[in-house]
Amino acid sequence: MAGNTSGKLVGALAAGLKVLRYLSQATSPVGVTRIARDLNLNPSTCYNLLKTLVQEGLVNFDEESKTYTVALGLVELAKGVLEEASYVRLIHPVLEEVARRHNVTATLWQRTRNERVVLVARADSDTSVRVHMNVGQRLPMYIAALGRCLAAHSGLSTRELKKRFDELRWDSKPSFDGYLAGVDEARRNGYAIDEGNFVQGVSTASAAILDEYGRPIMALSAVGFSAHFDHDALDKLGQYLRDRAAEITRSITGNQI
Repeated sequence: MAGNTSGKLVGALAAGLKVLRYLSQATSPVGVTRIARDLNLNPSTCYNLLKTLVQEGLVNFDEESKTYTVALGLVELAKGVLEEASYVRLIHPVLEEVARRHNVTATLWQRTRNERVVLVARADSDTSVRVHMNVGQRLPMYIAALGRCLAAHSGLSTRELKKRFDELRWDSKPSFDGYLAGVDEARRNGYAIDEGNFVQGVSTASAAILDEYGRPIMALSAVGFSAHFDHDALDKLGQYLRDRAAEITRSITGNQI
């Protein structure tokens, strides 16, 4: 029936889809007044459409800024036709939320071949001094906090992991026993932290994003200067990332973890 326009269109559905398309193309969060104006919708109708889309998990509403963005529910809705790379745009609002709430640089790393990861998205905080990282940067898969998380889900034996650990370069390299303890903690807690081991003076927290088989495909990380974090604050940041990574995993796979 593709292309058949003889039937009656459902106006509310068409308007809701118009709002979704608008938000998916927006480069920043948008308020209801602007959305209604740009789409020539009645403001009250637009508000009710947005409220419904939020309720269905397709749109996010930020209470502080009173703005809307597309949500990860849209990924779940379309997961059958999306490739991993297509998730990045829809995950980006999560990075922006992490950066804004915790005054960090939030990053999304994707696993590639040859046991490496590549930085595919980044969101910066509004602080005047922050850690800068370039999209496209590559790292060994098992380095820093993100490496501990990915190692926790890798299925590697201790001997295999030791071989890979020995090849890693750190500013302040931990002992393998210490590294392994961090991997075990990541497996139990769902997140890992690195307090100045990989880069001196820089702390990171990270959580893994998994596929439907429980294999790590991406890592959600946050980076900041160590002077701005005590251990408790870094742990809380890790817990926040763990919860966001779990939401992303559920949206991608449909699995309840």
